[in-house]
Amino acid sequence: MNTMKGYEPRSSSSCAACKFLKRRCTPTCIFAPYFRSDECKKFAKVHKVFGASNVSKILIEVPEDQREDTVNSLAYEAEARLKDPVYGCIGAIALLQRKMVELQHDLAIAKDRLARYAAAATTTTPDFYDNHHDSLPPFPDFSICTDFNDSFCHSSSSPSPLLSRHEITVDDFLQIPYIF
Repeated sequence: MNTMKGYEPRSSSSCAACKFLKRRCTPTCIFAPYFRSDECKKFAKVHKVFGASNVSKILIEVPEDQREDTVNSLAYEAEARLKDPVYGCIGAIALLQRKMVELQHDLAIAKDRLARYAAAATTTTPDFYDNHHDSLPPFPDFSICTDFNDSFCHSSSSPSPLLSRHEITVDDFLQIPYIF
């Protein structure tokens, strides 16, 4: 008996692929271990993007111990391609890369400001700091992101209007273009 993860022993039940294609599921069906009988939507998406014949050819060429990962990758790409027909999962990757660059930029600015505040605090007496706290530039007001796909809520490439250009000691990153 096959001990593959996600594999269900079949009695009279057809796999999702055979159900979708309206054919009889054989004991040697290439799809059965990877598309359980209750995963018809998963197979429908993969079939719509890649075609059953192409998926079958891919699975035959991939070593058996890598087939489950292959099916999961095909299902992810099919889902992404159906959501974004032009870029597919590459669009999601580019979005995450842009977000990462923005967050790295924000972190660099925060570290720089923290270092300047710490340096100012160690070089001044508490009385001086209490009386002259407005001499340090203000900490920026970051908006709160409520949705991952919200065009990143704010643009970190434009400096705060309260700061002059010479006060920013961190490189100001430009918007990263798509990688295509």
